[in-house]
Amino acid sequence: MANTDQTLPLDRKTALAKLEAYCAYQERSQQEVRDKLFGYGLRSAEVEELIVELIQNNFLNEERFAMAYASGKFNMKGWGRMKIKQGLKFKRVSDRLIAKALQSIDDSEYFKKLQLLLEKKERLLVEKDQRKKQYKLLQYGLGKGYEKDLILTALNSRELL
Repeated sequence: MANTDQTLPLDRKTALAKLEAYCAYQERSQQEVRDKLFGYGLRSAEVEELIVELIQNNFLNEERFAMAYASGKFNMKGWGRMKIKQGLKFKRVSDRLIAKALQSIDDSEYFKKLQLLLEKKERLLVEKDQRKKQYKLLQYGLGKGYEKDLILTALNSRELL
């Protein structure tokens, strides 16, 4: 939702109400909220005051955001830890919270998800040359954000090669 009156910034009360709804809809990072507030034409001091208020009222919680982001990207999109970490860094989440969110992903579920993604991708490949097929599967896994050694372990654990 863009501010329809581009000449006047939103007043504090209206901005707070809009941001409460924005944060209630789904978990947000502080940076997403900050960007939204600047888009409303508010000054830096006002933005930081509103962010503090949203945190105090539990509308904004960076740890909750990081956990939801990691869980959602892993479960829904099949992203690996490297891609999730990159996405959280882009949202300016602290390294401590990124590490905590990544640790929340179960290792056995992580490996199963990787195997499933590789099996699914293998069925779509028409490549006959086994080396090329392995390379394509490796590249696919890397693109999804999985670690190279884990991808190779998954490829070697089955008869994908």
